[in-house]
Amino acid sequence: MEVAKTRTRGLRRTYSRVVPGASGRVLVVDDNKVIRQLIKVNLELEGFEVVTANDGAECLDVVHRVCPDVITLDVVMPRLDGFGTAAQLRADPRTRHVPVAIVSACTQYEVEAGIETGVDAFLAKPFEPAELVRVVRRLIERKDRRERKGAPAGRGRG
Repeated sequence: MEVAKTRTRGLRRTYSRVVPGASGRVLVVDDNKVIRQLIKVNLELEGFEVVTANDGAECLDVVHRVCPDVITLDVVMPRLDGFGTAAQLRADPRTRHVPVAIVSACTQYEVEAGIETGVDAFLAKPFEPAELVRVVRRLIERKDRRERKGAPAGRGRG
């Protein structure tokens, strides 16, 4: 279980180059367009392929076509919130083992509810872009290690 708490340091360029060759595919789910774009840009600058969804319902619509290595979820979203989305991802045998990171305020309630639904990591908003990248990389590396050992990735319940 990973919980990261960071604060942003004003507007400054964090990354200066695009890394050739995708490091993995990330499905970013957030109803706030600015946050979605911020996460997308920072991950793409580190070589990740990024697909976005506006809320949990859209995430569930695209997840099987996208086949992400990691999913980042906001908690408060219209139609289907992050916990409902995580629960449905864990209930589906095709997505049960995909690592899920909550990117939200990360209150005690959110962490407890996230653990209950099988979330793998938490990143508190506002976050440092470098911390976001570190969390996503760590989840992908953990997933890759488990797949090489023949065990399913992610903490999935059920």
